[in-house]
Amino acid sequence: MTDNNQSHVRVEDGVLLIAVATAENGASLSPDGMQQGIAALRAAGPDIGAVLLVGEGANFCAGGNVHGFAAAGDRAAHLLDVANLFHDFVREIHGIGMPVVAAVQGWAAGAGMSLVLHADVALGGPGTKLRAAYPSIGFTPDGGMSWMLPKVVGLARARELILTDAVIGADEAVRLGLLSRIVADDEVQAEALRLARTLAHGPTAAYAGIRRLINDSVARSLSEQLDAEAASISAASVTPTGIEGVDAFVEKRRPDWGSVQSVH
Repeated sequence: MTDNNQSHVRVEDGVLLIAVATAENGASLSPDGMQQGIAALRAAGPDIGAVLLVGEGANFCAGGNVHGFAAAGDRAAHLLDVANLFHDFVREIHGIGMPVVAAVQGWAAGAGMSLVLHADVALGGPGTKLRAAYPSIGFTPDGGMSWMLPKVVGLARARELILTDAVIGADEAVRLGLLSRIVADDEVQAEALRLARTLAHGPTAAYAGIRRLINDSVARSLSEQLDAEAASISAASVTPTGIEGVDAFVEKRRPDWGSVQSVH
């Protein structure tokens, strides 16, 4: 794929970087970022092995553009359009067959917090803060927050965090499982990119299978999941990725993942 004239999207060393918010409009969710991100995710080929979500500026994403909500002639229609676009992006992120990393510097509020929940790995800094933010403007969640947050922290804690509109500091976010780990504030994006590059050059077909198993597990019983795992590991054993991994182990060498075709 190419990213010419895609100001919110670029490809770097096998990583698809998507700017979900920009410094304009108070680091609010970017409609252009969503549209360009959707197109890039749908067009991603085997040259892309990981996705990195970033915010441009001091914050990852401070939520929706509330000033835009207020200025809309038909607020209900406007919010429906905004939510539908955002949700199309979330569906692409959720369904993509590659690891998704989030570089969560500064605030991740509202839609920003929802996006953090959909990342496989989310890195933050000591100054990172998360907040549901919806009750503060009299809204209910979007972006899958009401679906993902209970799965991460449990139903009771999810209710508390959303209803009380709690500000969640970085240490607490790691304890709850919202962030994977903390690095220095000025290293969040660089470390997230380093991690995304590492994943992009790993066993991408296996990553796709791992994400599929985890995502599908929510609708299965344990017995059904065990059957799915058995079928998946059996199928993986005869893919180029699985063959290379086993052969490299037996031959006591590092796997050459670049020699096998990426699968998304």
